[in-house]
Amino acid sequence: MSETVKAIRIESNGGPEAMQWVDVEVGAPGPGEVLIRQEAVGLNYIDVYFRTGLYPQEMPGSLGMEGAGVVEAIGEGVDLVAVGDRVAYANRPIGAYAQKRVVPQEILVKLPDEISFEQAAGMMLQGLTVQYLVTDSYVVKPGDQVLLHAAAGGVGLIAVQWLKALGARVIGTVGSAEKAELAKSYGCDECIVYTEEDFVARTRELTEGKGVNVVYDSIGKDTFDGSLDCLAPRGTMVSFGNATGPVEPLNIATLAAKGSLKVTRPTLFAYVTERPLLESMCEDLFNRVLSGQVKIEVNQTYALADVAHAHIDLESRKTTGSTVLLPY
Repeated sequence: MSETVKAIRIESNGGPEAMQWVDVEVGAPGPGEVLIRQEAVGLNYIDVYFRTGLYPQEMPGSLGMEGAGVVEAIGEGVDLVAVGDRVAYANRPIGAYAQKRVVPQEILVKLPDEISFEQAAGMMLQGLTVQYLVTDSYVVKPGDQVLLHAAAGGVGLIAVQWLKALGARVIGTVGSAEKAELAKSYGCDECIVYTEEDFVARTRELTEGKGVNVVYDSIGKDTFDGSLDCLAPRGTMVSFGNATGPVEPLNIATLAAKGSLKVTRPTLFAYVTERPLLESMCEDLFNRVLSGQVKIEVNQTYALADVAHAHIDLESRKTTGSTVLLPY
């Protein structure tokens, strides 16, 4: 038995206008599958990558990697969740921009009652990203000096709090004085407004010429080379996004010349596809949120039907913190 719900679809890659609010048919869940009614959907820059075609998909296509809601039906063999459970996810298959959808049970985790659907949709992808960034891509230690680009963004505000809890000194880059104040209110030690000063020179000044232990860079092409110049010898460059476009090919000898540097390009989906790892990462994230160590604040909400406006604001860097789309 199927039902008609609303969802976002794209017929071809393009700008925000490519996204259409249309009727789609949602069928009953098959073996190992779960039907969820989505109460909130997360907005992330990866959605822009799929919309524009930087990350390809077959057409007609869908968008969205993250959501939270309630289990309405389960298929044969489902044993990880039950009907009525509050659940959340941040994983493929793509298609979170929908009122209801059928997904594999393996991507779902049960959501603690103390965490709202809106918080969950604003923290799963970004929070799990921060979890692997600070515990695996580079293991942050007390006293480490960290350069964090986009410190007032969704990942940024979560990362600032988490890094401070681990005992790091956080130097953040932001695009305006207002965003600098926001990042500082979350614990950022120093903020560099990159539109007004050279972030490389300022980072060197703030570290007395030594450089930082690690750079977390989601910006991509515009900041990659400069980020390498901010590192101390044997430092680690973590490139985890392409907001300004993909990074140019790197001559590996550059890493030797700049001080035996390390570079990694991780992606969340290499982590959350392993069920035991997903569960342990979520436990860490949920515990830090429930303890108050990491606060998740949804600073923008939009109707899912008005997602084009949300994408425009995201790409114009008008948003701060987490943004959530409401399907109903």
